[in-house]
Amino acid sequence: MKHQIEVSPIVADAFKVAIKAQANSHSPYSHFAVGAALKFKNDEFIYPGCNVENASYGGTICAERTAVFSRVANKGKGHLEFAVVLAHTTNPTYPCAMCLQVFSEFCEVDFPIYMGNENGLLKKMTFKDFLPHSFDTLSEGQRS
Repeated sequence: MKHQIEVSPIVADAFKVAIKAQANSHSPYSHFAVGAALKFKNDEFIYPGCNVENASYGGTICAERTAVFSRVANKGKGHLEFAVVLAHTTNPTYPCAMCLQVFSEFCEVDFPIYMGNENGLLKKMTFKDFLPHSFDTLSEGQRS
């Protein structure tokens, strides 16, 4: 098993939220259950997300995006503080490019993303490690 990383108590709480969300994954086609938990700045709630697949694959949505969209539906736009992403894998599973693009609307470039499995968090990276040049309508240097 990979070494687990040390995290703050709030990230540890988010890990538990992601585990619970992963258990709710609807993934009958891929059998690849993913759980996510997102913490937004100035918001005590940790938003859970799980992947929800559909027989029409284009109707499928990732765990990270379900969590973002839940926040927007409940409280409007906010700024991401961190994300936790889990899958039943030995090595960390990274957010897909579409999820990263959605994150880009809500995060700073140094936004931390923690990845792991049911045994713990294995890796921490920043948004800019994944997507240093996201598509946006702002010129360079204007991103908040």
